[in-house]
Amino acid sequence: MPKFVYFFGNGKAEGRGDMKNLLGGKGANLAEMTSIGLPVPAGFTITTEVCTEFYKNNRNYPVGLEEEVNQHLAQVEKLMGKTFGDAQNPLLVSVRSGARASMPGMMDTVLNLGLNDSTVQGVIAQSGDARFAYDSYRRFIQMYSNVVLNLDGDILEDILEKMKHDRGVEQDTALTAEDLKELVSLFKFKVREELGREFPLDPREQLWGAIGAVFSSWMNARAITYRRLNNIPAEWGTAVNVQSMVFGNMGDDCATGVAFTRDPSTGEDYFYGEYLVNAQGEDVVAGIRTPQPINKAKHQPGDLPAMEDVLPDCYEQLVKIRAILERHYKDMQDIEFTIEKHKLYMLQTRNGKRTAKAAVKIAVDMVAEGLISEKEAVMRVAPEQLDQLLHPSLDPHAQKNVIAKGLPASPGAVSGEVVFSADEAEEAAKIGLKVVLVRVETSPEDIHGMHAAQGILTARGGMTSHAAVVARGMGKCCVAGCSDIKVDYAKQQFTARHGQVIKKGSVITLDGSTGEVMQGEVPTVQPELTGEFGQLMAWVDGIRRLRVRTNADTPHDSQVARDFGAEGIGLCRTEHMFFEGDRISAVREMILAADLDGRKRALGKILPMQKGDFLGLFRVMKGLPVTIRLLDPPLHEFLPHTDREVEALAVEMKVPVQTLKAKVESLHEFNPMLGHRGCRLAITYPEIYDMQVQAIMEAACELIKNEGYDIVPEIMIPLVSEVKELAILRASAIRVADEVIARYGVAVTYLIGTMIELPRAALTADAIASEAEFFSFGTNDLTQTTYGLSRDDAGKFLPFYVEQELYPNDPFVAIDQAGVGQLVKMGCELGRRTRPGIKLGICGEHGGESSSVKFCHRIGLDYVSCSPYRVPIARLAAAQAVLEEG
Repeated sequence: MPKFVYFFGNGKAEGRGDMKNLLGGKGANLAEMTSIGLPVPAGFTITTEVCTEFYKNNRNYPVGLEEEVNQHLAQVEKLMGKTFGDAQNPLLVSVRSGARASMPGMMDTVLNLGLNDSTVQGVIAQSGDARFAYDSYRRFIQMYSNVVLNLDGDILEDILEKMKHDRGVEQDTALTAEDLKELVSLFKFKVREELGREFPLDPREQLWGAIGAVFSSWMNARAITYRRLNNIPAEWGTAVNVQSMVFGNMGDDCATGVAFTRDPSTGEDYFYGEYLVNAQGEDVVAGIRTPQPINKAKHQPGDLPAMEDVLPDCYEQLVKIRAILERHYKDMQDIEFTIEKHKLYMLQTRNGKRTAKAAVKIAVDMVAEGLISEKEAVMRVAPEQLDQLLHPSLDPHAQKNVIAKGLPASPGAVSGEVVFSADEAEEAAKIGLKVVLVRVETSPEDIHGMHAAQGILTARGGMTSHAAVVARGMGKCCVAGCSDIKVDYAKQQFTARHGQVIKKGSVITLDGSTGEVMQGEVPTVQPELTGEFGQLMAWVDGIRRLRVRTNADTPHDSQVARDFGAEGIGLCRTEHMFFEGDRISAVREMILAADLDGRKRALGKILPMQKGDFLGLFRVMKGLPVTIRLLDPPLHEFLPHTDREVEALAVEMKVPVQTLKAKVESLHEFNPMLGHRGCRLAITYPEIYDMQVQAIMEAACELIKNEGYDIVPEIMIPLVSEVKELAILRASAIRVADEVIARYGVAVTYLIGTMIELPRAALTADAIASEAEFFSFGTNDLTQTTYGLSRDDAGKFLPFYVEQELYPNDPFVAIDQAGVGQLVKMGCELGRRTRPGIKLGICGEHGGESSSVKFCHRIGLDYVSCSPYRVPIARLAAAQAVLEEG
């Protein structure tokens, strides 16, 4: 029979740290910490394979599991000297989830399990503290009722709040043993009233109820959302960890805390954490009480006492464990600990979630410290994380009306309209509104709204609260624990420290690096990248083979991309230039012309403007390749469509309204994406492409002749589906180009190629390569035409497809490797068969998505091209693709 349960305790463990797939991250690390001699309460892990079987068998457990759990529970009892369910000397346990990928707060936990009216007396006898015993009991009922019995958590929380109000106290810790005993009775009565059943008092029933709830939580809404956002497969499943309880809520010589071995926001080598005296773990992460810092290094006036002063012996032991863990795991760790009667216990370690800034700094610092190699450092930073580094921060010279200040939980600077619920944030994002989600404190149920919002502001919670940890993982700006604000959900408003009332829909700005909250929108400035970033990217560029270009149409965008390390332009969309300023009038004149001469006159006006555009691009990209796509969209896109706009243009163009209307109607297409566009337009109106080729070559010749530039223009003909189209247009382009070169009397090398963006082009790439010196795969349109999807309309149902796991992800975000990817691969192979030296690249937005970049590396493309701000992401992904080859 397979082994489903793994024991750990007293320095010995059946599992290891490299068994995350089977034991989950938490179970594997509990086993590892136990094996290296750290103080870990004894327990056992039920494997992820049980989770898989649980769902495969209609939520039934595999044969033999119950017996195996009982055997391991007996081992824990023997080691702890206590008996589960015993009235005199009871063993209490926690039941926690633990997937192979960290999913903070997304699944369920139950603490203090095993308590009932009999065992609570045993706890009183063990501890000599009735208050502690009943505090643990009421916590257990609250948690179990919510997690296992599905009772709304606010129902019992309201009873607790009412009792505190009636007793005239603010903190849970001020309630007496008698108060808490009464709460237990009130809670049990309320459970019976709400659910029509008694609260379960049999410890074995409690245990299996909790195990089932943890496995079930793998499929709860927040876990599903988190997995979708982080590309975690559903089939991985979660493990369940059953561990003997240690108590941080026994009195003032007890505590619980969460810490990071380095600052997860900045990456600074600083022991960063929070703790609470006389509390249990959920008090820290849920933000129910304001936590205290663990050390004095950054103590501010007014801060609560640090653990370093309050529990110095335990703090010193924790500092030593910090060093042991970093040396052992060679990475920044996120740890949870409990202190019971001055004895320190480790409850968890895992690689800590961190911001992009911190990820880069920690990786570079650890190389300098000799902990990891340069190659390991490159693998430590997730490519998509770099997006955070490349976004703006607040302009230091801008006027700011600071209305509140909280904790700088996750860096960045954002402005948006205030909303007070996750659902509102998600709905607003769907219609393009930028919002800031304001909550008293976030919970795992808010994950979808946190993802949709620009930033998050909470009134309660510390730097290790749910909001802070999840926001850092998402790269979202977050200000947490902002006690300066009072949130009123009923009135849909919050009040700031000087009485300012901020209502739903009002704009506020958050600075996640300082914790400031400002009224109104504050201007931002472009980011300055650190020396650590430059060092990491130097290692990246020394490893990767795939080149990285940018999609850019203006000198400004081109310069931004060069500053981010772009090695040329892979896609210049010339139609974007046609819409600017006075040239749109010339374009419209060309469209309305009655004959060839009229079109040529209008194109003659556009020619110097286009030439000026290309001069600007070539100057910025001096010495680097520039691929210019000739006009692609259908002509109707340059004309107005409403009657009012048509009438206004008719006056401007001095043509009858009916003439203009007739032209608009004649250009109308039912499906313009598959209509008269791209090379088809040039086959009909070759003078358009002739003008563009002339402008490109004149700009190149002038710079070569007058300024000594070394330029190889790459002229790209779009939407080819038949080699004859390309042959005709290539011949025309060569004729125009050679005429310009002869006129200027300079030697210019130029390339003519095509976009492969239709399935037929990929399937006949061997023929097309006979006329093309390069292929650029336009994966945006290739995805549309392969799937039969309209990108503009698919948003109505694509999210549902992804949620239901019909598609593993949005095919417009990450390339569909099994379908679209195979067409790209086939196109490469066929093209090289005809023309071995053909240059191959990709210019869809997939060129800046890490999994797509790695796919492009594997199939042997020469380059990817992406938007300027994604260039560093593509560079890093390309380097990781090399390292992943082994």
